[in-house]
Amino acid sequence: MVFKRYVEIGRVVLINSGPDAGKTAVIVDVIDQNRALIDGPNSNVARRAANFKTLSLTDLTIKVPASAGSTAVAKAWKAADVTTKWEQTAWAKKLATRAKRANLNDFERFVVKINKQKRSRIVKSELKKLKGSK
Repeated sequence: MVFKRYVEIGRVVLINSGPDAGKTAVIVDVIDQNRALIDGPNSNVARRAANFKTLSLTDLTIKVPASAGSTAVAKAWKAADVTTKWEQTAWAKKLATRAKRANLNDFERFVVKINKQKRSRIVKSELKKLKGSK
């Protein structure tokens, strides 16, 4: 298994737990083998130390110097257009879909079920036609 995402200064991370869960931030400095200093001025994440167990490394990186201030991080974030790049990833789309489905009411869940059944019937009938034509 070859690792492609390394803990490095400028690596964009997704916060998995705590009050900022689901938000993105940037590693500004590595404190020790368990913690990093993160900052997310554009995603409303306060500058703080975070345990690596609560972070997920993304493929995105930005160029920031070690221990850069919040203004420098914000400028680099905007220059690299991290927010739109993150929203275009499959990972972010999957998280958005999960959040959307979790907020459905009873009737909306029923409509999703009915549409899924309709789609399944269409696929099944087309498959039957293809098998019958051989």
